[in-house]
Amino acid sequence: MNRMSGFTMIELMTVVVIVAILTVVGVPTFQYVTSSNRISTEINSLLGDLQYARTEAVKEGSTVTVCMRNTAGTGCNTSGTAWNNGWIVFSDTNGDGAVNAGEIILRAAPAFTSSDTFTADNSFTTLTFNREGFALTGLTGNVTITLTEPTNNPQWKRCLAITPIGALSTQKHGTGNC
Repeated sequence: MNRMSGFTMIELMTVVVIVAILTVVGVPTFQYVTSSNRISTEINSLLGDLQYARTEAVKEGSTVTVCMRNTAGTGCNTSGTAWNNGWIVFSDTNGDGAVNAGEIILRAAPAFTSSDTFTADNSFTTLTFNREGFALTGLTGNVTITLTEPTNNPQWKRCLAITPIGALSTQKHGTGNC
């Protein structure tokens, strides 16, 4: 007797059903991981640059400023509150919060490639650290920069809180001022 080898139709359909179930379960998890990673990267990027600015101010013994960047990426944008368009860190020798001739841009962050928004309250556009690492912006209260993704899902909302002395912290939705 010659016996033919291969898969039966029932075996093939069973494998197709198992693959479909794994896909239905796996795709939302993958979307969660990619969104979570993107949002963490975006908020930690600004937090890292603010911490870098404070460290450089103390290390160099001069003022260092972080501001929203203009469209050319070579100066500060003082209108609006959209930090998702990028920011720059520069040595601000005269402490005026603007990039002047001879002042060195230490870091420049590009605009977000996603549709996420990163908006500050209180018309906050610039943070300057003095040589002791304290904020010189004259804030009268805490400032919150809120990161929101396009669907406005609270699960993805993150905030960067800045105190009047320049202390920095990140928060998830539902904690602190977020």
